[in-house]
Amino acid sequence: MPGLLRGVARTAVVAGTATAVSKRVSRRQAGRWAQQDSAGTPAEPPPGYGAPPPPESSMEGRIAQLKDLADLKAQGVLSDAEFEAQKSRLLNS
Repeated sequence: MPGLLRGVARTAVVAGTATAVSKRVSRRQAGRWAQQDSAGTPAEPPPGYGAPPPPESSMEGRIAQLKDLADLKAQGVLSDAEFEAQKSRLLNS
């Protein structure tokens, strides 16, 4: 059972990280398109790309993910090394 729980926890952490990275890539690409469009004729961004979320929600999301990581570490699901690796990855993004 602990192995299964650890696997589920890792999947949750990876999924959260993948979501954050995906949103970041989308915002960066939308910004690049906006720069290209401003050099030529102004156009609307492609569908599905909205304005980036305010910085507060980004910080709140990171805080929530850090709390989740701390809970997983306290439950013994994540080792100290895994926790530190995920924490540094989250803080450096």
